[in-house]
Amino acid sequence: MAQLLDPFLDDASPLPAAALHQISTYIDLLLRWNARVNLTAVRTPEEIVTRHFGESLFAARQLLAGPAPPNKMLPSSPASLVVDLGSGAGFPGVPLKIWSPQTKVTLIESNHKKVVFLRETIRALTLTNIDVFPGRAEDFPPASATLVTLRAVERFDHILLTAATLVAPQGRLALLIGQSQLARAHELLPGLHWKKPIPIPHSESRVLLTSTPNQAC
Repeated sequence: MAQLLDPFLDDASPLPAAALHQISTYIDLLLRWNARVNLTAVRTPEEIVTRHFGESLFAARQLLAGPAPPNKMLPSSPASLVVDLGSGAGFPGVPLKIWSPQTKVTLIESNHKKVVFLRETIRALTLTNIDVFPGRAEDFPPASATLVTLRAVERFDHILLTAATLVAPQGRLALLIGQSQLARAHELLPGLHWKKPIPIPHSESRVLLTSTPNQAC
């Protein structure tokens, strides 16, 4: 599994054994649940590693401080909050948490079955300082997140505009999207300043698009 993830982590430090164990547990849980609940169209462990974890950890490496050295926990700002909007099966929100255990994460998901799965995943992986908001993003406190992530959601236009309302002053918006959606993101949010999109490894068309720290949403 570590070898499958290496291209996405590039020159970053290897994932700790505990993180690899969490990912393995997550995959087992996802495969079991996927037989009953349609969480993802990706069905094999190898595809889950490369398409879901690989992409999510690639984003994590670009956006967040990595795992702390053994016996040391990196500090987290009390006001720091990562919000994963439309989390679905937990990507990229849960891998972001695995990559950066010191970061506070909230997963926003309105589908009840997926909410149950996400809560079971958090319990099984013994993750702390991460919760699930079981409702619509429109009901989440606005301008409260230092980083909002968005990946593979339906109704892209509506969700993107909603995501922007959750970004706090000096916060950022990070999109894992297809190149065909880049122009639309710029059209919908002309007031944001975007960094150059970063191609995602082993993907012909997907990129990470991140805004610079926001003065106002």
